[in-house]
Amino acid sequence: MVDDKDSRELLPIGKAAEAAGVSKQTLQYYLMVGLIEPTRRSEGGRQLFDMDSIERIRLVKRLNDGGYPLREIREIFLRDKKFL
Repeated sequence: MVDDKDSRELLPIGKAAEAAGVSKQTLQYYLMVGLIEPTRRSEGGRQLFDMDSIERIRLVKRLNDGGYPLREIREIFLRDKKFL
């Protein structure tokens, strides 16, 4: 069971995307290519994200904006487990 504090800190995909400074479609793409995973799914199947996930989304965006291809970012994350 999720307590009230946890549920307040989890954001649905649209709000998580907004908080991270990306579009919902961008976040959906990051999910599809395996750069991000939802923190949890609601009973109805909605993807929910915590602040750690939002920070990771921001990191992916910064790296990609800095010239790193998403494929390379994913490989970095897979090599360096501290990003997982």
